[in-house]
Amino acid sequence: MTARMDKKFADLKAEGRPALVTYFMGGDPDYDTSLAIMKALPAAGADVIELGAPFSDPMADGPAIQLAGQRALKNGHSLKKTLQMARDFRKNDNTTPIVIMGYYNPIYIYGVDRFLEDALEAGIDGLIVVDLPAEMDDELCIPARKKDINFIRLTTPTTDDRRLPKVLTNTSGFVYYVSMTGITGSALPDPSKIAGAVQRIKKSTDLPVCVGFGVKTAEHARLIGASADGVVVGTAIVNQVATSLDKDGRASADTVESVTTFVRGLATGVRSARLVAAE
Repeated sequence: MTARMDKKFADLKAEGRPALVTYFMGGDPDYDTSLAIMKALPAAGADVIELGAPFSDPMADGPAIQLAGQRALKNGHSLKKTLQMARDFRKNDNTTPIVIMGYYNPIYIYGVDRFLEDALEAGIDGLIVVDLPAEMDDELCIPARKKDINFIRLTTPTTDDRRLPKVLTNTSGFVYYVSMTGITGSALPDPSKIAGAVQRIKKSTDLPVCVGFGVKTAEHARLIGASADGVVVGTAIVNQVATSLDKDGRASADTVESVTTFVRGLATGVRSARLVAAE
């Protein structure tokens, strides 16, 4: 699983551009629609897919992703179905890395060993578990690494030079830099400050550094991608799903196309990012 992720970032580095990392909520608004979105993302320009696992108490998520999780849970989505979605995706795509992003409680209830075995079999390349600090690596991070599943850690503007080495220990795949203090979907900070933060992290690791939280437009993606190894977009994609739903909260004929059109625009921004750096 680490090989697929490492190859993707190596290929993008050789190509001279950052990755577009796209997040969507598994099961939102229903299984078939979200699977169709997932299958369409690579062709629209996504390089890495973050597959959201819904949870009833998503403390790091803003209103849009909270509502997406509620829609998914209301329709019976679960961690087991999230893994099945990855299996269904892998039937036709064995190259795009998949990262499950969520919280520890559903994994704990599922059973860590069982979850990791099933994740490996489903073709999961990495995990982002936002409520497990480095001090709890024995719970999931180290067992995941033993299974060759990446454990991707989040760093923030408040992760100082004393804390950073601890955060980076056992991290693999890439480092996810949360570009502000707050929840998902917040305002985009100053790109120049992000560039400085990325360079500071790179002094302590050879891993790619991807930046997320607050990226809403192709221009945002372009500016952030000038200094980062990857640009993560989540809330803006989830909002594309939400605004396409009918009055009863069901998918419309435009839901998948709305998301893929938006992602194509983001991909254009990411692919022009190095032009920013050269200016």
